[in-house]
Amino acid sequence: MNSLPYGRLPGPPWAIRHHHLFLLAAIFLSLLLGTTEALAHAVTQGDKGYIQEISGVNLLPFVYLGAKHMMTGYDHLLFLFGVIFFLYRLSHIGIYVSLFALGHSTTMILGVYYNVQFSSYLIDAIIGFSVVYKALDNMGAYQRWFGFQPNTKVATLVFGLFHGFGLATKILEYEISPDGLVPNLLAFNLGVEIGQLMALTVILIGMSYWRRTSSFLRHAYTANVAMMSAGFLLVGLQLTGFFVS
Repeated sequence: MNSLPYGRLPGPPWAIRHHHLFLLAAIFLSLLLGTTEALAHAVTQGDKGYIQEISGVNLLPFVYLGAKHMMTGYDHLLFLFGVIFFLYRLSHIGIYVSLFALGHSTTMILGVYYNVQFSSYLIDAIIGFSVVYKALDNMGAYQRWFGFQPNTKVATLVFGLFHGFGLATKILEYEISPDGLVPNLLAFNLGVEIGQLMALTVILIGMSYWRRTSSFLRHAYTANVAMMSAGFLLVGLQLTGFFVS
């Protein structure tokens, strides 16, 4: 099944016609991402200090931390936004969100349990690239450039795995106690899923109103160009952090 049951975007004339919208989006994204925390994408010192002080099973704190990370994880939310951009049926949305959840849950839990260490900058750069990939997919770039459509379900699952490694690197930064590790990890993952559902609900409500207006198809190309630009910006920020750290 195609991830975009109702077709992809045509060529780029809308981007030219609505260049002012793209400029405003680019300014907003620059302000949003132009912070040192966006560069490092690290855990807050308050959360880290609290987790280091506790041990044993602490389900509610880890549910909260998981939900907080997903709700404030702009890179994860941008990818989700791209995934559902042209998905109109709840059944289609459920399939793709479930694949994404399966991917990030698997690598998050296994990555922390087996203490798999990766550079958080490189993982976050890949996550930024996933945003670029999905924006290009929404614009039909692969069909125009290469004459074929990559399997969107497989891509969603694979990028979900990388997003999970991103979550794992954040949890490892907490330096959590091994006492009660598995229950706490499951609680964190539950929090991630709760945060994902909350964010997804907000996105879907906004998208449902936007799709009812005549501006949706006029501005959809511009929106995906802005999303692609944000992905490139994320990649650049993370690679810069990797080389200067």
